[in-house]
Amino acid sequence: MYAFKTLVNHRGRFLITSLGIALCIILMLFLLAIFRGVADGCMRYINESDADLWILQKHTSNIMRGTSLLFMNQGKIIKEIPGVRLVSPVFFFSSSVKMTGATATVRLTGYDISTGRGGPPELFKGKALENDNQIILDRSFAFKYNLHLGDEVTINEDILTVTGFSSGTNMGVYQYAFVTLKKAQSLIGLPGIVSFFQVRTEKGSDILKISEIIKSSVNGVTAIDRKTFLENNQHEMESGFLPMLYVIAIIGAIVLTAILSLILSVYIMEQRIDYTIIKALGAPRGFIPGIVLRQALILAFSGMVIAVVLFFPLLKIVEILTPEVVTESSAWQIIGVFAGLLVISLISSFFPILKLRHIYPLELFK
Repeated sequence: MYAFKTLVNHRGRFLITSLGIALCIILMLFLLAIFRGVADGCMRYINESDADLWILQKHTSNIMRGTSLLFMNQGKIIKEIPGVRLVSPVFFFSSSVKMTGATATVRLTGYDISTGRGGPPELFKGKALENDNQIILDRSFAFKYNLHLGDEVTINEDILTVTGFSSGTNMGVYQYAFVTLKKAQSLIGLPGIVSFFQVRTEKGSDILKISEIIKSSVNGVTAIDRKTFLENNQHEMESGFLPMLYVIAIIGAIVLTAILSLILSVYIMEQRIDYTIIKALGAPRGFIPGIVLRQALILAFSGMVIAVVLFFPLLKIVEILTPEVVTESSAWQIIGVFAGLLVISLISSFFPILKLRHIYPLELFK
């Protein structure tokens, strides 16, 4: 109770300190939400695919950063291999989309609409592609540029009608857009070229054996199983700019530690006489350090409460103002930050508690 009273005796400072702590926590939560949102946008396209094998150009191991160019005829050879049930070609490339008063870049993805493989992982609104004159856009992209179902966009002087909006296709830097394979090839002027093939095998087939047969039968290709392909792309994602978000979050944690440590030191200096009296009265050895630690925990808890109350409304505002910024938060993220905050409280209490060693009962007789 004494620890709480010493804090609320200066209500203005207490509120400002709690708000400062809350802002640091919000920063950490926001960066973690961005990381998870972008990670989901980068990986969901691959995660949602049920392909047993991914066939790419030999020098490529992923589609996150790698470039792969294959021939349609190679897919026909693969389809004839025993154990292969389905071969679905997909064509990736970056393309500029022209809208009324704006131009933006998307990752244009052409897929075979007869199989549906390689299309959007989830259709948020609208319907799937039915012909070469239609396009599916990421919902964040559509929201940012105020596009609606039935609107028209232009790619390389070809007019396409927006037929649907996809979700899980926002990579932060840019977003997916989906057209038919034929349209994608015609837009870039390479009718016989694709980026990769998604392969489904017969039930019970030896995927590793089929992979080796494909690599030996088709020149210039590599066949990667689902698990390895996920790991390759995960590695590429984690080695990009996203880890910088964790670095910034760590810096925020260091700043928060410094703030708490400074505020606790100020409280100790202000309560120096009280602590001297407590020592003179023969308080147990850990009594006064316990007060400081409880003060740190009270400040941390109050900041956490304010942060949780403000975080989700602020997140909605950010998403409205900048829809291309994709975020995804969870209870586990909040629990993780709170656990980190408890550790920060302990660390920030260390140096102020050291100051208590220089407070002596004899100071009362000065």
